[in-house]
Amino acid sequence: MVSADERAVLAAVDDARIVDELRELVRIPSVDGTAAEVDIQAWCARRLTELGLAVDHWELDLDALAADPEFPGMEVERTSAWGCVGVLGGSAVPGGAAVPGGAAALGTGAVPGLVLNGHVDVVPGTAFGAVIEDGVMWGRGTCDMKGGVAAIFGAVAAIVASGIQLRKPLAVHTVIGEEDGGAGAFATLRRGHRGEACLIAEPTAGAVIPANAGSLTFRLEVPGLATHGSTRTRGVNAIEKFTVLQSALQDLEAARNLAPHPLLAHLDLANPLSVGTIAAGDWASTVPDHLVAEGRYGVRLGEPLADARAAFETAIAEACAKDDWLRDHPVKVTWPGGEFASGLLPDGDPLLADTIQAVADTGSPAPAVQGAPYGSDLRQYAAAGIPTLQYGPGDVRYAHAADEHVVLADVLQAARAYALLAVRRCGQSIA
Repeated sequence: MVSADERAVLAAVDDARIVDELRELVRIPSVDGTAAEVDIQAWCARRLTELGLAVDHWELDLDALAADPEFPGMEVERTSAWGCVGVLGGSAVPGGAAVPGGAAALGTGAVPGLVLNGHVDVVPGTAFGAVIEDGVMWGRGTCDMKGGVAAIFGAVAAIVASGIQLRKPLAVHTVIGEEDGGAGAFATLRRGHRGEACLIAEPTAGAVIPANAGSLTFRLEVPGLATHGSTRTRGVNAIEKFTVLQSALQDLEAARNLAPHPLLAHLDLANPLSVGTIAAGDWASTVPDHLVAEGRYGVRLGEPLADARAAFETAIAEACAKDDWLRDHPVKVTWPGGEFASGLLPDGDPLLADTIQAVADTGSPAPAVQGAPYGSDLRQYAAAGIPTLQYGPGDVRYAHAADEHVVLADVLQAARAYALLAVRRCGQSIA
């Protein structure tokens, strides 16, 4: 049941402002590794400050982070990157951004009852116009995941406007680098920012996602023996040798999907393995003596990254051992790019029921509960001991897509669900 105080918060949600802010966010082309990634974090810090939150807006020490043995990796180069955290309620003091020192500088006096997290980086694209047609906003980042970020800001603005005073702090974490490994969330957690629970506003198509499978990027270097194309039998074609590996990769994928985790059983492929790029040869009439293939390798729920790598490398080694050429000239396996471990909300954690109830109390159907096959920052918060799930506007099928879009009604509904969840997790009383 929605209380009178909660109805006041819902009434304070400003739909037009949320749409305007989403348009502003999308029009900042915050592609990973670009200067706009810095610009959008500055935008977030200004907006949180305007709302009266204590704000920690700091430049990341990229060298120090990369030297950390648990750093999740980056797939693009960055010369500058920033973190942004805002805290509302408790004993947080607005203006804390001027004080260095991370979480301690905000003076909250208590661990936030809830963290609302959103990443503000996007993958490359060209559509940053934020065009609206028939209640849908189109453009890079609308779905993944600036729609969720705008909903977070709308929820916080509604809590502030309602006059409710939170007994526990509410935190907002906006992070960069999620798309290429998770450097922003890693830096935020390393700085000491924490919470009793975390909701990540990733697009979930109406479902609540308490678990993510993980993923790794692999690189295969296949050796061959060059010769003139007219005498190809004197050489060894690296492209042809790759077909030996392709068969082994298909068998490995099939084996790793025989008994998927129950939360992933709804998927046609819970742990996908795909080759994304292949490069070989330097002349049409030369037998290629080197091939490089890179791809994505799914990590099963609860599977340590080391075990996932070992399974992959064993499959490649066994394939090489069966081939006369590759037995003596084995394929080199390396793991470039970001590392996405799996993540899972602990069984029975109340965050799941609380989120489902908040969604239902906005008038939406009770959401399905299911896992997702892609990696996200969920695994970083979960690894830090913070119960975490995902719920947000948009459908991941349109993330990174040429037709990326989000239904604005879903963004507005998510803002209301976040507002209800926040006041219930953090406690409230009208000032």
